[in-house]
Amino acid sequence: MDSSNKVFVAGHKGLVGSAIVRNLEKKSYKDVYWVRKENCDLRDKLKVDAYFEQAKPEYVFLAAAKVGGIGANSKYPAEFIYDNLMIQSNIIDAAYRNGVKKLLFLGSSCIYPKFANQPITEDQLLTGSLEGSNDAYAIAKIAGIKMCQAYRKQYGFNAISLMPTNLYGINDNFDLENSHVLPAMIRKFYEAAMLRHGKVTLWGDGSAMREFLHVDDLVEALIICMDKYDSDDIINIGTGEDVTIKELAETVAKVIDFRRTIEWDTSKPNGTPRKVLNVDKIKSLGWEPKISLKDGIKSTYDWYRTRK
Repeated sequence: MDSSNKVFVAGHKGLVGSAIVRNLEKKSYKDVYWVRKENCDLRDKLKVDAYFEQAKPEYVFLAAAKVGGIGANSKYPAEFIYDNLMIQSNIIDAAYRNGVKKLLFLGSSCIYPKFANQPITEDQLLTGSLEGSNDAYAIAKIAGIKMCQAYRKQYGFNAISLMPTNLYGINDNFDLENSHVLPAMIRKFYEAAMLRHGKVTLWGDGSAMREFLHVDDLVEALIICMDKYDSDDIINIGTGEDVTIKELAETVAKVIDFRRTIEWDTSKPNGTPRKVLNVDKIKSLGWEPKISLKDGIKSTYDWYRTRK
């Protein structure tokens, strides 16, 4: 893939999709395409087929998805499984039928078993039960992996699947009901600091361990894989390092200068006890994350604050 190719980014307004567009435009890609939902609902096969027949992209980044944290996954499981199955199935099939040279499917680390061995290697897929709080989303993503593998096996379609860890960065979703843990924390601590609240209440007991990757680091890995990786085996993208949710909260509080009480609501779930990815495969391609967690949180917070 080079700057002369026609590239379609599905999900251009989201955290990952917008970062892909920024990166490609910075690298002087001239033909970067996306489509607005009001013009083409990606859940509608006829509209997706028509778009691909007209646009004829050569490379596709499939970053479009319905995403959210534990609360949203628990409240809207039907939407999470239906929307994601439709979006990815329509795009993968249309890409194949319209001669796309390569498609990159963005999965999620939630595809792995709840009690997977740590750090999680790619071969642990489908070796145990999923985390129940987001299993509808995970099953949809697993179906996307299997569809990419099936189209490669039956049709020779060049589709690859990447599994990122927990992501954050500019253009993230900061809605307290539907967002992931880190953007939700940033908003909670920011609002508490501005309103001089005496405490911030967070879910669980803070003991769960998570890995976080800045979206700009992820995109560099995606572009390397689009250029260098050609296999139906999935590949993890992460830092290979994790922190407790309590440590994460303390870091966010320090960045925002929140000096009051952090309270833990233990009636709410922790989710998977620990989740950190083995990233040997992606590092073997020459990629390394560059943005530290503290620096990434600060830049994300600065971006969020300027939009309030």
